Amino acid sequence: MKNLFLFFSVMAWGLLICSCNNQPENSVTKIGHSSTVIATQLPGVNKYVEVKDAERFLLRWSRENTVVFHITAEPDELHPTNGSGNMWYFINNYIHRFVVTFDLENLALRPDLVKAMPEMSEDALKFTCELREEPKWDNGEPISVEDIVFTFKANKCPLVNNPHAKPYLEYLQDVITYQDHPMKFTFVMKKTYLQNVAFLTDFPVIQRSYFDPDNVLDNYTILQFDDPDFDPVEHEELKMWAKGFNDVKYSRDPDFIAGLGAYQVTGWDAGQSITLTRKENHWTQRLSQQTVYETAHPEKVIFKLNRDKSSQILEFKSQTLDASVSLSTKTLLDLQKDEEFNKNYHSQILSAFSYSFLAMNMRPDGIKHKKLFADKRVRRAMALLTPVDDIISVVKKGTGKRITGPVSPLKDDYNNDLELILYDIEEAKRLLNEAGWIDTDGDNIRDKVIDGEKVQFSFDLNYMTSQVEWKDNAQMIAESMYESGIRANLRPLDFAVLYERAENHNFDMMLGAWSGNSMPDDHKQIWHTSSWKNKGSNYTGFGNAATDALIDSINTTMDLEKRKELRRRFQQLLYNEQPYVFLTASTRKIVIHKRFGNANMYFERPHVIINNLKLLSPKDGSSVN
Repeated sequence: MKNLFLFFSVMAWGLLICSCNNQPENSVTKIGHSSTVIATQLPGVNKYVEVKDAERFLLRWSRENTVVFHITAEPDELHPTNGSGNMWYFINNYIHRFVVTFDLENLALRPDLVKAMPEMSEDALKFTCELREEPKWDNGEPISVEDIVFTFKANKCPLVNNPHAKPYLEYLQDVITYQDHPMKFTFVMKKTYLQNVAFLTDFPVIQRSYFDPDNVLDNYTILQFDDPDFDPVEHEELKMWAKGFNDVKYSRDPDFIAGLGAYQVTGWDAGQSITLTRKENHWTQRLSQQTVYETAHPEKVIFKLNRDKSSQILEFKSQTLDASVSLSTKTLLDLQKDEEFNKNYHSQILSAFSYSFLAMNMRPDGIKHKKLFADKRVRRAMALLTPVDDIISVVKKGTGKRITGPVSPLKDDYNNDLELILYDIEEAKRLLNEAGWIDTDGDNIRDKVIDGEKVQFSFDLNYMTSQVEWKDNAQMIAESMYESGIRANLRPLDFAVLYERAENHNFDMMLGAWSGNSMPDDHKQIWHTSSWKNKGSNYTGFGNAATDALIDSINTTMDLEKRKELRRRFQQLLYNEQPYVFLTASTRKIVIHKRFGNANMYFERPHVIINNLKLLSPKDGSSVN
């Protein structure tokens, strides 16, 4: 067998090291305030930003060992299988543990609940692990292979409400256990796949005896759940179990949200805050050597919701908030002009693997949502009318980097041959005229007869209320489009509502963002037609048999150079079809109070390790227990 840690580390380094070749080794981009830079160093230069502890503890600093962490959106739920989204992932990192997860310090995978990274068979279809002995559930039960098997059966069960997650489990064929070695198990995959281990980072391990006390799933196999002829509704006990498992109490009631992590949800004030409290006598506290991922220094972590820029500034100036990775660029730059803020907080802008986009509904119902964007000439016109450079200059204060596709420019398979689509109102008008959208009644709004009905080019542009930047972006886009005879009606929505509508194809156009990471990308979730049919993350309806086949080839091609070429071909196809207007590669604005040590900042999400923030000693600046 081959050690998978080496396999994935080399793959990740190969993708990332090359991304630095176009930059001077210690290059940073200076913006605004003299202390502000965009940190873009990556492997081969800097793996993360190391932050020195404050030399002294100021009298005005709080001595309470609680981290109040600023967020701009709360998760729709915290169910261990059925939840989704960036905040679900962020908070669950402190509630749950995983078979393997990310090593933020090295931009690679690391073992979490297993002793070492999985060992891979010669055919790359079997991945064998051995559980650690230390992890214990809150009731004192040790973790078992039974919990591992149950976790993946539950996620594969057709009656479990996790359509967003099921594409990541498509290649999982079985989990093998060993009677003579109760801590050993093997993942068996159907075919070679570049993320045959990386997918494990998305699935918290859950306790069989807690979520399935009657052991109902023991009567079924993963192979059954994969069988298209298997009808789960014919199995009454399975229906009853799934109904209970999908219950909202496991999603929002702190008394029922349970995991292997060092923190427990102890409060959820909807629309205000989510409170995590450190567990007493947690198994990680008895480890002889803790990694930065196994500490639990803060007694409490309060995720406090605040979407208002003015209020955010006030809360940081009054030191009500301790940390954030969610500020807008303008908000952080405004704060950094304040001398007292700079005395109280570490702050930094870091490049990230995420990107923002403008998505169009290519396959609307034609009734509630008209067929405005079915023609790719129209979609290209939308790209020509989106003032991305002005958005970067005005809204992002020069910190954004334009992109042409869904691959991070930090990776070496980003297609640099694709030219940026520059703002060009005249070319946009030409394409709209060519597609039959002409103002026939003189009201300054283009119209067209579609399926026997005269339709005005007027639509809803949905955007998140989580940050003022989204509103500013939407307004600039709407103003630009109106100049060419198109009316975009601005519709601010809560994060959960925006993405719920997108999953149900209940939108015209939306502004959004995808969080990425340093691992090789799987395009299936967002671009495969199956992810449109099952209400996954293919919101636009992009794709056909040919693009599906290309995605499948990308996912199963292990040769890095061949895969790179396939990925560039795929980016070219997206560029031609224009389902999204790709906007900018994202940056993260990170703020951490100087009363905490270990305040390092990371390129990989979640960008901070909250559990490792250690309250400094008021006496001499050294850490306290």
